[in-house]
Amino acid sequence: MNKENFILKIYAITLTLILGFFLLSGFISNPKNERFDEITVERINIVEPDGKLKMVLSNQERQHPGMMDGTIYEARERAPGILFFNEEQDEIGGLGYNGNKEEGGNNVYLSFDQYKNDQVMQLMHLTNKNGDNRYGLVLWERDKELTMAKRQSILDSLESEGYNYRQKFEYLKEQNGGEPILEQRLFMGKNYNRETGLFIKDKYGVDRLRFYIDTDNSPKIEVLDEEGKIIKNIIDN
Repeated sequence: MNKENFILKIYAITLTLILGFFLLSGFISNPKNERFDEITVERINIVEPDGKLKMVLSNQERQHPGMMDGTIYEARERAPGILFFNEEQDEIGGLGYNGNKEEGGNNVYLSFDQYKNDQVMQLMHLTNKNGDNRYGLVLWERDKELTMAKRQSILDSLESEGYNYRQKFEYLKEQNGGEPILEQRLFMGKNYNRETGLFIKDKYGVDRLRFYIDTDNSPKIEVLDEEGKIIKNIIDN
């Protein structure tokens, strides 16, 4: 009897373990291959196997403040959207958007950053408070020597001394021998004044060549001087 009881106990334990295994298998799926019909979240971080951040999809409240060389910037208000990061843990661009009736409409932009710096190319749609739209492709030129980290350090120091936004960048320009540290070089699209075309600027951000259709539906090809004054209208000539 003792031998039979022992065998029955072993049998019962074995059967319990087998049943438990199959029951748990039915509730636990492979975490490496989950599938959802719908998911609601405030933020998603995409990382490499080593944990390095590659992309963030987030609402406005939880948006990543950005980082350079793996150092995260101080908390700041940013638009909801998507941010991209490279292997050195620098932010290198992203997609952002916002908009409401009170402020005129929608603002959407897809930006691409220069290495160790800020944006130099952007595909955008902006709406001002009057409801006017500006949309197209924008290119900027930045001083390569004044990296994002250097610039932010200087700007933070100037802010602590009471400099306003314009004064900060005037200071940076003075320290750069009067040469610009950031200027728009090209816009291709539709301006707030409804001119549509290609507008090319010099290194100081002054329009020098314009190919566009004006608000009277007339084609224009204009050459401008260093002060932005028209010196030749090719079509008129």
